[in-house]
Amino acid sequence: MLQVLALLRQRPDWSATELAVRMDVSTRTIRSDIGRLRELGYVIDATSGRGGGYRLDRASDLPPLMLDDDEGIAVAIALHQVTSNAVADIDASAARALAKLEHVLPRQLADQVNAMTVATAPRTRDRGPSVEAPTLATIAQAVQRAEWLRFEYTPFQGEASLRRVEPHRLVSWGRRWYLVAFDLERDDWRSFRVDRMALRPPTRRRFEPRGLPADDVAAYVLRGVASAGWRFRARVLVHAPATVVAEKIDPSVGLVEAIDDKSCVLITGADHPMTVAVYLALLDEDFTVDGPAELTEAIQTLARRYATASTQRREAPGAAESESRDR
Repeated sequence: MLQVLALLRQRPDWSATELAVRMDVSTRTIRSDIGRLRELGYVIDATSGRGGGYRLDRASDLPPLMLDDDEGIAVAIALHQVTSNAVADIDASAARALAKLEHVLPRQLADQVNAMTVATAPRTRDRGPSVEAPTLATIAQAVQRAEWLRFEYTPFQGEASLRRVEPHRLVSWGRRWYLVAFDLERDDWRSFRVDRMALRPPTRRRFEPRGLPADDVAAYVLRGVASAGWRFRARVLVHAPATVVAEKIDPSVGLVEAIDDKSCVLITGADHPMTVAVYLALLDEDFTVDGPAELTEAIQTLARRYATASTQRREAPGAAESESRDR
């Protein structure tokens, strides 16, 4: 089929007989290949006559995508999962692309892809706001070309305002898209939710890219998103290396700063001090808390509950014998 496509590119018109001779197949096979190419989106006009002819519409002439077995499976699985990215109308586009890919996958590979689909539970869909694909494409182009971006931004609380930024990275997290950019008016780095942005016409003004605010830009966004909603914040000394603690802490839960090879500071928060106390217990590392008072009280309350829960079981007279008799 790809060889037929290559021949159609070489000259404007081919008869079915000419193609069959060049390919050493029957004209019936040529008609079948032409049909499959049309299903994949190529516009191939047919001419009437005894031999029948074909002409490839150059305006729709997309180059064929050559994939090895592993790449074909990876692309198909990715298309199955793409609906979790909160891009408006991408479901239908992904379905069409997947149908084209599965149509040309060898039987063995198609069976593997179908097995993945059947065996995988679908993700719960968040009904939050989605982002238009053209909006993402426009932002991505501004990042790639290092051009200023202007947009009206409506925060969660507050009034809309016009922003002028140097865009650097797009980050996808859960069902949200964020733009990491340097805000020219505020002279500082900011993260913007793309679904709250209303783009203005392109500026075409170039800028010199800056050093990013963090090596891990995705973690930088997660920390900002999480901390913005914290009602309670705390700094805790953890008696363990920063590398060890960082492996146990999700970026949305806290920021780890090394002090030396044996200790670090955990900057964390939550809606309630008791939640932070539970986080610290789950670390399974020694730590020291100097404050705030609310966190100290929450840890002491949690410690009393743990102690009471364990001592009550040990001190209950004849508990084991009673349970045995009841059975």
